[in-house]
Amino acid sequence: MRNLARRDISRLAAILEVLSNAPQVHGDIFRQDLRYTARTLARAPGFTAVAILVLALGIGANTAVFSVTDYVLVRPLPFPSADRLVKIWETLPGYRKMEASPANYRNWKRMNTVFEDAGALTSMDFNLIGEGAPERVQGAVVTGNLFSILGVEPRVGRTIGPADDQDGAPRTVVLSYGLWQRAFGGDLTVLGREINLNNTPYTIIGVMPSEFHFPDQEAQLWTPFEFPEDAFSDRNNNYLDTVARLRHGVSLRQAQAGMNVIAAEMRRQYPKELEQHGIAVNFLRDEISQQQRLLLLALAGAAICVLLIACTNLANLLFARALARRKELAVRAALGAGRERLIRQLATESLVLSLFGGLLGVLLARIALPLLNRLVPALPVAGMPSMDGRVWGFALITTVLTGIACGVVPALRACRGDLTGLHEGSRSGGGRKAGIRSALILTEVTLSVVLLISAGLLMQALLRIQAVNPGFRSDGVLTLETALPMPKYIPTAKRIAFYRRVLSDVRALPGVSGAAYISFLPMAMGGGIWPVDIDGKTMDRSEGHSASLRFVTPEFFSVLKIPRLSGRNLSDLDTLGRPMTAVVSESFARRYWPGQSALGRHFKFAFIDRTVVGVVGDIRVRGLERNSEPQVYLPYQQQQEDNLAGYWPKDLVIRAPGDPALLLPAVRRIIHNADPEQPIFNVRTLDEIVRNNVAPRAVQVRIIGAFAALALLLAGIGIHGMLSFTVSARSPEFAVRMALGAQPSNILKIALRDSVLLALAGVILGAAIAYFAGRVMQALLAGLDPANAAPFLFATGLCFLMTLAGSLAPALRALRVDAISALRAE
Repeated sequence: MRNLARRDISRLAAILEVLSNAPQVHGDIFRQDLRYTARTLARAPGFTAVAILVLALGIGANTAVFSVTDYVLVRPLPFPSADRLVKIWETLPGYRKMEASPANYRNWKRMNTVFEDAGALTSMDFNLIGEGAPERVQGAVVTGNLFSILGVEPRVGRTIGPADDQDGAPRTVVLSYGLWQRAFGGDLTVLGREINLNNTPYTIIGVMPSEFHFPDQEAQLWTPFEFPEDAFSDRNNNYLDTVARLRHGVSLRQAQAGMNVIAAEMRRQYPKELEQHGIAVNFLRDEISQQQRLLLLALAGAAICVLLIACTNLANLLFARALARRKELAVRAALGAGRERLIRQLATESLVLSLFGGLLGVLLARIALPLLNRLVPALPVAGMPSMDGRVWGFALITTVLTGIACGVVPALRACRGDLTGLHEGSRSGGGRKAGIRSALILTEVTLSVVLLISAGLLMQALLRIQAVNPGFRSDGVLTLETALPMPKYIPTAKRIAFYRRVLSDVRALPGVSGAAYISFLPMAMGGGIWPVDIDGKTMDRSEGHSASLRFVTPEFFSVLKIPRLSGRNLSDLDTLGRPMTAVVSESFARRYWPGQSALGRHFKFAFIDRTVVGVVGDIRVRGLERNSEPQVYLPYQQQQEDNLAGYWPKDLVIRAPGDPALLLPAVRRIIHNADPEQPIFNVRTLDEIVRNNVAPRAVQVRIIGAFAALALLLAGIGIHGMLSFTVSARSPEFAVRMALGAQPSNILKIALRDSVLLALAGVILGAAIAYFAGRVMQALLAGLDPANAAPFLFATGLCFLMTLAGSLAPALRALRVDAISALRAE
């Protein structure tokens, strides 16, 4: 027993000794490998520079795209248990997401069994007066339970609570951290102070933390809801964003099923108003459009293609370099180095190259981020995508995996077989090794074709969208906003006096050919949708029986060069004491009175019966990519008191030849003279609004186009290098053939044959994958057929020529092979 115990103790001691010495031994070996790698790479600066640059481009592209994709699609929102926060929408035929009416929201809140609580908000802008120059600030009006649903606490004071949105409660406001710092200097005694919002006093009760942004980064303050008396009488008055928190253990599918039951019950109770009413529940995290999601996923796919091409190139470089070093490896094996030791050395070289490539790639990603940030939609998250810990971690993992993937396989291949014999030539490269090189070429051609076709399809879609006629002339038009606050401008006569004074003085400025006001500029705001009743008949509430509403001053159509097709324009004679009139768009007239004149026809719109006095051309209210509802334009003087206050004209449009921005100082003076308390904001040209409408798509096309060009360049270089090595490896074969009487044309045919076959295979495979990718990203193609011939022909032809061009120089070199020299070299 004692001997057995001694043996066990000896074994344990031996194991402990091995474990304690192993890190030191492996550390010494690693240091030796690093020193040898440094010397080896220093002796081949060209190879080292190319390998690092190729990797940097691949890793940098993926790191930059990951930063944006993670920020938008993956990263949790900054709220406690954010995975339980959802948004609730009404649905109608043609409208997958519609805000809730107060009446329906109240029913949802009372009837639901799947949410802990549900709250509502609506975005609203305020005129902040008395804290320096008049300023327009963006904010939101919220129900008293919204902050508790989100689970956020204030930095200073308290948030809005259930008692604050009750009838008769004092008017209170919570400030954002940014507004607190900017307007109040971060003063801790700000609590209890009154500020003037829209000429109404509000008491400051709290300040939110710097990281709180809801519903988006533009929100600077929050006030409690003050529902008017008639707010719950109309179930079709949709303007509330509804946010809820799921009960513990309730999934999104269960929540949707529960709300479907409620929707069915509400349709039964209110068949007239809610005949086609439905409810949709989405995670708050997923509240971005399908197009925005596809846009980012397409970029991620393009970046992965670039990385795969970069990896293919590096693998080929390392593979060729390892084969060229077969004699060196054989000598080291003959001196006692084992196969594992040699593989470890080659893998270390790959990892070192990958780490340097990763560092340079992170620098390139940092440079590219400002461009990619233009693709970020509005989110309730602070800041913009940046190089934070998650991105650095992704870059590190990508770098290490790239180094392993590109280094280990070539090392295993290079060290296969008998290394101790020195009889194998360094140029040996046939058989299985040739198969590997063919696979690498095929991969590069395929990925290049996929990227080029995808970029071509997106480019054609962008050109198609930019060619769309918006229905108005955007050149030479300056726009700005002067939102008139309640209750100061509730009297209609006071609003009319402001509009007339501003427009009269602006029209008198040198170079101004026209000026007008409208409720919402086209493309800047796409909503304002109301149901239409024709000849006393209530139409079903759907996309097919609705129109967008704008109040305008008479010169609006001439300022934007919207053609009048029949009837007359609105005029200053269209006042409250005269018949209620409307000008409608061509699509409105065609939809409700097809083949007939719309002039003199009657319809009910926004609670009031109207008579059509004119028909104008259609405009793209929702942007160049989306179909717009028919438009209804109402006279600005026929808007009663505080009725539809959100539709008071606020956007001023001024047409002037040359640079309309030069008029801005004079326009500011005119508005200040009309009302010193009135702020001016959102100053921009109408051209900018139209360009911004397609700006994310244009940025995406430029980025994917750059990725495609980069992929083509990398693939061309890689293919040329691989084929050059292949020709060099087959030099003895060509020498023997020429010695036996083969003609130069035969040698050229042999050298080009494999390249042509690989190019054809890569082009066919790439075209098939690109077609499938086009089907997946159909929403980004603006109706373009993914099988459109032009991008396919261009991309496949270019890649085929690239492969042939990469083959030509090595093939011509094969003709100059000297048989004796080649055989002697072996």
